[in-house]
Amino acid sequence: MTRHLGEFAGLAGVAGRQWELFPDAPAGPELRARAREAIGTLDLTAADVRVERAWTADGLDGEELSWDVGFGPRTRAYLLRPRGHRGTLPGVVALHCHAGMKWAGKEKIADGPGPPSPEVRRLRGRLYGGRAFASELARRGFAVLAHDVTGWGSRRFPLEDMPERVTDLATDPDLSEADRYDVAAGHHEHVLEKYCRLLGTSFAGVVAGEDLAAAACLRALPGVGPVGCLGLSGGGLRAALLGAFDPGVAAVAVAAMTSSYGDLLDGYVAAHTWLLFPPGLSRVCDWPALVAAGAPRPLLVQYASADELFPGRGMRRAHEAIARRYPGGGYEGVFFDAGHVFDVPMQERAFGWLAAHLRAETR
Repeated sequence: MTRHLGEFAGLAGVAGRQWELFPDAPAGPELRARAREAIGTLDLTAADVRVERAWTADGLDGEELSWDVGFGPRTRAYLLRPRGHRGTLPGVVALHCHAGMKWAGKEKIADGPGPPSPEVRRLRGRLYGGRAFASELARRGFAVLAHDVTGWGSRRFPLEDMPERVTDLATDPDLSEADRYDVAAGHHEHVLEKYCRLLGTSFAGVVAGEDLAAAACLRALPGVGPVGCLGLSGGGLRAALLGAFDPGVAAVAVAAMTSSYGDLLDGYVAAHTWLLFPPGLSRVCDWPALVAAGAPRPLLVQYASADELFPGRGMRRAHEAIARRYPGGGYEGVFFDAGHVFDVPMQERAFGWLAAHLRAETR
């Protein structure tokens, strides 16, 4: 089952005989520590947090925050709360997707003080049922933080810092500036992963470090109670890593981003980001084992039965593996008749689940 390797398909067998691949590692602190080390997770802090601007619109009070993680431009984030609320609210770190769109980050899932760009509106229509789900979640009574990470939005790489061999691939005059940038950024991710590996980390390790810093920042804000996390696709991957590495995250929701690693070998590798394949992780555990590494902490995994990016058997195998780690309950795995999306029905199910688990801790 190694489509796209062709005559080199035997590589998988050779590697599998030399070391155990995708071990069914038990949940717990040992797995979390080993996985965190394997992907080179950076220890980062959100320093010098500032409020850059504030606004009130559409039933929400919003703030644009910024902070410094020690490299690159300042991280920009939107903090959204129900309009006029003065008490303590459960918090959610809302994690934007990859989706091959790096011109924007947090704006893909959260409304700021201005209207979304045409490109963002197009993406929301394709993946999110036309909604900014982080904004809708905040209206339901949450303090929601949506932030950019390395490669996206406020932390994207300027074209002039990319190699010419990358930028030369993004010159189609019929595309918008944002779409041309995303063509270049798609190729640049390979370059970024090379730099990360040379520096002893990985793209996943860098992003996970930034998400850990953001979650700590949200927990430290006044009026924020227990904190959970939620994301689709690449955002779901980030939610899984954040949940695995941060014991302070009280509930984790992952949408359309869970399959066994072995089943991805059958032609499902090329479509995914480097974030899903950090070096060394496949010798530590299978992906579902890491998703469930925080058991018995509450975990919601939403599977899209018609997801073109994941094989059905891989999703079913992942569901079974995660359920085994929750013999006493606490895990909810839901299969939706949908493609690779986080549509309105999936969002509503996730919102209710987060409310049940986080608000119970707030009371």
